[in-house]
Amino acid sequence: MLERFVLRARRAIHLRGLVNVLVTNSSELRALNRRFRGADKTTDVLSFPSLELERGKAARVAGDIAISADIARENAARLGHSIGDEVKILSLHGILHLAGFDHERDNGEMARKESRLRRQLKLETGLIERAQPRAGKVSTRQERSDRARGGRRRTA
Repeated sequence: MLERFVLRARRAIHLRGLVNVLVTNSSELRALNRRFRGADKTTDVLSFPSLELERGKAARVAGDIAISADIARENAARLGHSIGDEVKILSLHGILHLAGFDHERDNGEMARKESRLRRQLKLETGLIERAQPRAGKVSTRQERSDRARGGRRRTA
């Protein structure tokens, strides 16, 4: 099921090359984050573009994505959807990074693209939307409850 979703997402983004997805635990994501990004903390999803893509060449493999099953489980329970849907949401976010999008530097371009693709692929609220709630607007009853309790959010 995840393989079919990744193929649909790649096609929607026009990303060529295979995407490998590793779903593992938070301690493994923390180790990967520390090793490759210098950040000694866990995270929900990491993306590793292939070296060919970074050099602007056509690649058989677009890159790799690592997802924390622990955080996916927590997010799914908190937001009221399945773990499978959460893994898809995290995969979409990672695939967008493989395609060259960067929400930390693109003035909302990735957020708009992720939102549009999320609706097209029939997914719940995306990562960037969770991290940047609109003033006065809350997507779900669960999110309102989380905010009232000071609930934490995890984003890439």
